[in-house]
Amino acid sequence: MRSPGMLALAAALLTLLVALSWALAPHAFAPGDPAAGSLSQALQPPSAAHVFGTDPTGRDVYTRVVHGAGYTLFSALCAVTLGMVVGTLIGLLSGAGPRWLDTTLMRLVDVLLSIPGLLLSLSIIILLGFGLLQIAVAVAITSVAAFARLVRGEVIRVRTADFVEAAYASGGTFRTVLFRHILPNSLAPVFAMAALQFGTAILAISALGFLGYGAPPPTPEWGLMIAEGRDYVATAWWLTTIPGAIVVLVVLSANRLSSAISERNSR
Repeated sequence: MRSPGMLALAAALLTLLVALSWALAPHAFAPGDPAAGSLSQALQPPSAAHVFGTDPTGRDVYTRVVHGAGYTLFSALCAVTLGMVVGTLIGLLSGAGPRWLDTTLMRLVDVLLSIPGLLLSLSIIILLGFGLLQIAVAVAITSVAAFARLVRGEVIRVRTADFVEAAYASGGTFRTVLFRHILPNSLAPVFAMAALQFGTAILAISALGFLGYGAPPPTPEWGLMIAEGRDYVATAWWLTTIPGAIVVLVVLSANRLSSAISERNSR
C-alpha cells in the first residue's frame, strides 16, 4: 500500500507534467485560437461545449488557460534558471574566495534580502519596461540572494571535507578542486531550492501580470486572465476561480516536488 506522501508526490508530478505539456504543445490540447471569440457566446458557464466556460468576449477559457501555460511557465523557468546560475556563482565565489570578497558579496545579498520581493520586482520592471521577459529578469534578481546564501553555506561545508583536502594533497589546483570537487558536491540542495523557487516565480509572475505589468491583452497569461475576470466574480465565477486554481495547483505541486528532493538529499 502506497503512503500518502507517495500519492501526493505522484499527483504533484502528474500536475506538473500536464502543465508542462500544455506549455510545450498547447495546440495538441486546445486547437482553437485563444484570442478568437464570439459575442453570442459571451459569459457561458462551464459546459460540455466550453469546459471552463467563456469570457465577456466569448473566448473559450480552457483554450486560453492551456495556451497561457507557455507564457507563465516559460517566464518562471527563465527566472529560476537565471537566478540559480547567478546566485550559484555568487555563492561559490563567496564561500571559496578570500574573506574580503565574501564580506562584500554577502553585504550585497543582505541588501537584496532586505527589500520585499514584490517591491524589488516592481522597481526593476519600471526601469526595464513592461513585458514577460522583463518580469522574468525582475523575478530572477529577487531569487539570486536565496541561491547565493544556500550555495555559500554548502561550499563552506564541503571545502573542509576530507576528500577536498586529499584533492589538494594530490596536487590539485584551486580551480580544479573548486569545479571538480567542491561545486558538484554543493549542488544537491540547489535543485530542491530551484523547484521551490519555480513555484514562487509562478506566483510572482502571476501577481505582476494581475497588476498589469506583464504581457498586454489579449495575451492569455494566467495572472492577466485573473485580472480580466475580477469584475465578473459575482456573475461569472469561473473567470477568476479556474485560472486561480490552476496557479495554486501548479505552485503546490512544485513545492511538493521540492520537499521530495529535500527529503531524498537528507537520507
